[in-house]
Amino acid sequence: MFQDSPIYDRLIAECGDVPAQVRREAERVSRELELVMRPAQSPGYDRPHSPGAGWQRTAMLPGPRQQ
Repeated sequence: MFQDSPIYDRLIAECGDVPAQVRREAERVSRELELVMRPAQSPGYDRPHSPGAGWQRTAMLPGPRQQ
């Protein structure tokens, strides 16, 4: 990436190759997300598809709260 850069080489020697570590971690997270987001392949697994099936948060209207 940085050809003939003594400052960058020294930083890598002192701190490790942080950009490469971040890149590997991002790729790992991306692979995990692909697995989680992929529809289930096994029979008998029923994943809820309707928008109301699951946890939802109820919005509060602005203004004073009634007790």
